[in-house]
Amino acid sequence: MMLIGMKEALMTDAMNQMNLERFSEIARTIEAEVKRVIVGQDAVVRSVLICILAGRHALLEGVPGLGKTMLIRTMADALDLKFSRIQFTPDMQPADITGTDILEESEDGRTKVRRFQPGPVSANLILADEINRATPKTQSALLEAMAEKTVTVANRTYTLEPPFFVLATQNPLEMEGTYPLPEAQLDRFMFKVNVEYPSVADLVSILHRTTGSEVPMAGKVADGRQVIDMGKLALNTPVASHVTEYVARVVVATHPDQPDASDMVRQFVRYGASPRGAQSLIVGGKINALLEGRFNVSFEDIQAVAPAALRHRLLLNFEGLAEGISPDAIIADSLKTVVKTA
Repeated sequence: MMLIGMKEALMTDAMNQMNLERFSEIARTIEAEVKRVIVGQDAVVRSVLICILAGRHALLEGVPGLGKTMLIRTMADALDLKFSRIQFTPDMQPADITGTDILEESEDGRTKVRRFQPGPVSANLILADEINRATPKTQSALLEAMAEKTVTVANRTYTLEPPFFVLATQNPLEMEGTYPLPEAQLDRFMFKVNVEYPSVADLVSILHRTTGSEVPMAGKVADGRQVIDMGKLALNTPVASHVTEYVARVVVATHPDQPDASDMVRQFVRYGASPRGAQSLIVGGKINALLEGRFNVSFEDIQAVAPAALRHRLLLNFEGLAEGISPDAIIADSLKTVVKTA
């Protein structure tokens, strides 16, 4: 009984050490270290950090050369985590991701024994580069890891070590030789983050940093235990009932057959956001509030993360696609339509 009591006390002390002040200090340090390498893209860095602290996955979309891969590598450098990069190609097989069983001699050399050789997915931070270049069969292998945080090989299931999150990239322009991600896999990403082209001032800074003999590198400023503790603190952040109701009404209003749907949603949307979209809004709002130094979630926190949390969960109809309607415009319209209640 004494041992159990001591163990509980130690766990309580560990949780108490991760308070709002400590959370903000570590988060600011991570962001500052990443920004030593990445110029601009503050919103992108913040969104990726929110997903990491939530222990969930992010999809970064942007044209080549905008630093998507470098951002993820830099985030890995700042965190003392096991990092793995998977370069997706059309000829990749599921075993290239999950790993496979191999036969090797036993210690006495008389028999062959089967041993599981883990694949690159058996890490903490996974960079899935150009994820839409792999075939659906290969993408399904990654889907199990993203959804269940396990891999199954030869009818044996192996649990992935926490923390575990996938940061994937894709190019929105080049469609030849690609396989669009199915809705079920898109829904597993907490955020879809659009990486925009840099401004003139940012591009000048990029040229200064990347065309000289010295290239800036990020140092390690946090580890896996701290990331997990920060995630636990975020999940324990209270959310007022009227904010939760607001989230539910916003998500329901993205469905064209619902009475609260706006005219824009009814005209251009075929299917709205899933319940995972509402979960992403709540968890993202919690972490955004903590990053802003508050231990309560406001409407503004929800609105800040809404585009990244919902844009990949809206299915446009033919008219919406033909008119080139942006999911972000529909999300902004829904946020204006849904009335906040105190």
